[in-house]
Amino acid sequence: MKNTQILGPADRPPFVRWLPLSFQHVFAMFGATILVPLLTGLSPSTALFTAGSGTLLYILITGAKVPAFLGSSFAFIPALVGIGEAYGMPYALGGAFCAGLFYTAVGAVIKIAGTAWLDRALPPVVIGSVIIVIGLNLAPTAMQSAMYNGDTYSLVYFSIALFTLAVAIVATIFFKGFFNTLSILIGLIGGYLFTLLMGMVFPAYRLIDFSIVAEADWFGVPTFEVPKFSFVPVLTFIIVSLATICEHLGDTLVTSKVVGRDFYKDPGLHRTLAGDGLATTWASLWGGPPNTTYGENIGVMAITKVYSVWVIGGAAVIAVLLSFLHKFGAIIQTIPGPVMGGISMLLYGLIASSGLRTIVESGVDYTDKRNLTISSVILVIGIGGGMLQFAVGKDFVFSLSGVALATVVGIALNLILPKTMDEAKEA
Repeated sequence: MKNTQILGPADRPPFVRWLPLSFQHVFAMFGATILVPLLTGLSPSTALFTAGSGTLLYILITGAKVPAFLGSSFAFIPALVGIGEAYGMPYALGGAFCAGLFYTAVGAVIKIAGTAWLDRALPPVVIGSVIIVIGLNLAPTAMQSAMYNGDTYSLVYFSIALFTLAVAIVATIFFKGFFNTLSILIGLIGGYLFTLLMGMVFPAYRLIDFSIVAEADWFGVPTFEVPKFSFVPVLTFIIVSLATICEHLGDTLVTSKVVGRDFYKDPGLHRTLAGDGLATTWASLWGGPPNTTYGENIGVMAITKVYSVWVIGGAAVIAVLLSFLHKFGAIIQTIPGPVMGGISMLLYGLIASSGLRTIVESGVDYTDKRNLTISSVILVIGIGGGMLQFAVGKDFVFSLSGVALATVVGIALNLILPKTMDEAKEA
């Protein structure tokens, strides 16, 4: 694979470049990270603290080899809300605590069993198709932000999104040197200034409200909540974690393909699972939502070719500081939805394109009906919203859907379907 990286995982940029590169990742993750606590009743400041500190923990556990930012997980929202309403939020946090430990236990099993089975279970046709699903699964979120004000289509929103996208594309394609690595940040700033100017000229289209900045305190301590434990909440979160572990496999695959290194083998899937799981356990101890690796930040790396763990670590430190500096956090919250939507069009598309690149560079033969069948089923289930759902007791419904279900089905098809027509005839 051709490696055109500007900064590798171990490379540390000079501070004057380090800071803006890290801020670029903060802008990418901020909206989703604070949205989860807002939807579940947890503290956004605490979520920022646990996302940043959890990322630093992940970096430590993986030996500073994997550039991945961990933010609030959307997959656990139903469990957080359901258990929170039935038992109280401390018991939901207790379930998240145990789910994180379950990740680590699965990682230990993989460490003992080895990873040779992964080469058979996850050939390029499965890996590439799953990566495409991960990117395109996020596409509706990007377009919702880019085009809709609530449930109403807005041409103004779409105009802002397209302007933001255009600035980011120009910076990505035409800017050289250091400014090329800041293309996402430049796109965000361009879209923000365009929105600000539009609001000044046409007051009816004023989308940026600085009142939340004025009302926010300069400094504050995040609110924390201690977890409690009960059998049903713990079991519920462990069941949900079966699906999120599948998502972890996909996210780690994407990061490996973007960076050009096999993180399944070095530092090892057992370490990435342990890092992800213990970051979730850590978050629950402070009252934060479970963590997961973020596709937005993978997209930033794919565009900028900056894969430095130092840059990701810098973003983690900034997130921790923002959890105490509420005024700065409020400024980031003023970024309009269509600006983030415009940037997301590029970020999420780059993830899907990485999957296409994996398939092309691996020479997957689509004249082979076996490969065609595997890819087709993965894409339809993953993008079409396939769901496996059933009740677990009276209080919880288990659901395996989207990327997680597509990954499981793809692995199963790859293991079951014979590899040649001769084998098919024998079967």
